[in-house]
Amino acid sequence: MSANNQLWEKFKKGYTEFSELGLSIDLSRMNYDDAFLLEMEGPLKNAFDAMDRLEKGEIANVDEKRMVGHYWLRNSSLSPTEEIREDIENTRESIKKFAKQLNGNGFKNILIIGIGGSALGPQFVADALGHPKDDKVKVFFFDNTDPDGMDLVMSRLEPELSQTMCIVISKSGSTMETRNGLIEAETAYRRARLNFAQHAVAITGRGSELDEYAKHKNWIDRFPMWDWVGGRTSVTSAVGLLPAALQGIDIEGLLSGARECDKVTRSRNLGNNPAAQLAVMWYFAGGGRGAKDMVIIPYKDRLSLFSRYLQQLIMESLGKEKDLEGNIVNQGISVYGNKGSTDQHAYIQQLRDGLNNFFVTFVEVLKDREGHSVEVEDKITSGDYLEGFFLGTRDALYENGRQSITLTINDVSSFTVGVLIALFERAVGLYASLINVNAYNQPGVEAGKKAAEKKLQIQRKVINFLRQESGREYGLDAICEAIEERGAQETVYKICRHLAANPYRGIEMTPKDSPFDSLFKAL
Repeated sequence: MSANNQLWEKFKKGYTEFSELGLSIDLSRMNYDDAFLLEMEGPLKNAFDAMDRLEKGEIANVDEKRMVGHYWLRNSSLSPTEEIREDIENTRESIKKFAKQLNGNGFKNILIIGIGGSALGPQFVADALGHPKDDKVKVFFFDNTDPDGMDLVMSRLEPELSQTMCIVISKSGSTMETRNGLIEAETAYRRARLNFAQHAVAITGRGSELDEYAKHKNWIDRFPMWDWVGGRTSVTSAVGLLPAALQGIDIEGLLSGARECDKVTRSRNLGNNPAAQLAVMWYFAGGGRGAKDMVIIPYKDRLSLFSRYLQQLIMESLGKEKDLEGNIVNQGISVYGNKGSTDQHAYIQQLRDGLNNFFVTFVEVLKDREGHSVEVEDKITSGDYLEGFFLGTRDALYENGRQSITLTINDVSSFTVGVLIALFERAVGLYASLINVNAYNQPGVEAGKKAAEKKLQIQRKVINFLRQESGREYGLDAICEAIEERGAQETVYKICRHLAANPYRGIEMTPKDSPFDSLFKAL
């Protein structure tokens, strides 16, 4: 049998269509065999059992002692209690009603203030499904605590600040980056002599600091962010639905796509379950140890943020030091990506000829555009070129021993975006069970927050000391001694350099031959 015929037979064996989802999955460029699939039957059964227990309301995030219920968001009848079911349905109706009212009240823009899942999900949905001709509002983000970044966004909004609504998203209500963005926004509105409360909406946990603050300040409205929904799986909650509804996106289509994908991916038959197929192939590619990176390449501009969205979903869920028994395992899968065919001129060269330390997930979109395409060559359109680059790149990689999975969707619509979101959420949950880690906690994130607060405490002590000794110069050793942070010279050096680079902070640096002999004083 010729090589082409062999690959055709392999394609027929590894290709599955899920017509009800407008999705197909092709595993033919992964070099697994039947023996491997047989080995995975037992672990996969355990993964299905764990997923069943999770969907029924078992405590899945043991660190925070909470359930994990993002699957209930698109099918409230699965909720473990009547109270949760009613809360989901009432919130969804409130979102629709609010969007209908607000879209007629003169708001032209919305500024979303959040970080991590509270920004990445809404950003992905807005970019994938928005259109200048159809959008009822323009969408902007404060998704970092970078002052210059916030200034750039605000410079675009200032001419229409009176017609801009802010949506502040934080489950705990105490996320520092989000709090900083809120303070920056409030300041900008105050400078413009506008009442911020008349432009502000909160999405947060009931009774949180942000909830109480918004209530006290009489903000426009408040929407719940439940403790059983993690930030990285919150896009089908108010976090993603409210901004999308205000933008004019079909949120029922989004929920329908996610709901139908959830239904299909509950199948215990590997051949009928695209999420299970993904999870098993991730395990195969990396030997169950994440030994190979996952490269996401969607051949569609509208999906260019998909890889960033998946970075958090996959890496925060799977990147764990310990397994469920407390053993040190250092698990995870590194995720990166861009878009095709942009990658033909970026890192495809290394993917084909460099380190073979990855596997690719291609996302093919069948529909080119709304309406007619001109021919750029005889019988060839721009969309044909995009398809040709996808097919050619996939073959070029495979011929050089590089493996890939291909996901094909009919188009980029609310329904198919919902399908993709649910597909990867389920795949992450199943894969986590295969490698015996908790996909729903994030101890490393909390460790980073605590470390950052320690650095800020040192900064407060540095500023207080230098201001008390205003006009007198001190070196690093003397500052550390004075603030009782012996051994913190590196941290103090970085803090002082940062302060001195911003003149309004009132700290001046006197350089010396060695940067570590520099002197600092308060003006």
